[in-house]
Amino acid sequence: MASPAPLVASISHQMVALQTLQLLQQEWGWGDGPGAPGRLRDPPHVAAAPARRPGPMRAQPEPGREEGAAGSRPGGGPGVEAVARGAEGGAELLPAPRDRGPRTLAQMAMRSALARVVASTSELVSVEQTLLGPLLQERAFPVHLKDSVEFRNICSHLALQIEGQQFDRDLNAAHQCLKTIVKKLIQALANLPSDAHVVACASLRQILQNLPDV
Repeated sequence: MASPAPLVASISHQMVALQTLQLLQQEWGWGDGPGAPGRLRDPPHVAAAPARRPGPMRAQPEPGREEGAAGSRPGGGPGVEAVARGAEGGAELLPAPRDRGPRTLAQMAMRSALARVVASTSELVSVEQTLLGPLLQERAFPVHLKDSVEFRNICSHLALQIEGQQFDRDLNAAHQCLKTIVKKLIQALANLPSDAHVVACASLRQILQNLPDV
């Protein structure tokens, strides 16, 4: 029986990336409400990945503090900042406005792209835990752990950015890295002689369909 350690470690890194992206959505006010994009339930069997200790929340500015001071946002009111442990791949998020006013087309496209990456990451973790984990106990197949580490690091760097070209580049890099992870898993499963691998490959291909080139 193949060791499950590489797959478990890979899932762990992907879970940290997922939590970082979900926190980013919340910081920007993109994850609030039951119908908002990226509003996801925790994937099943998340116990396979070690729990990430939440970082300390920064103190909120005192009432009456001038606008433009650290921790405040344009238009008044304190911004929200959250800290994830850097040693576990998290990142300190920059304060971001929770303005729900009109958005530009570029902002809407960015929000949609981020929601796709979040949803696809959640689905990938679910497939790995519910389908690939049991399959690995029957047949060995390669797991490219370094890709999941890179994905986690990209998402951590993304969380440090604000809207702009660097944010867009990091988001596109996360998108492409996630596709690479899925494609390599499909290739690894391609020649396994079992019905279970067919189901797993079909689920992974569905994830790819939800990650079109941008």
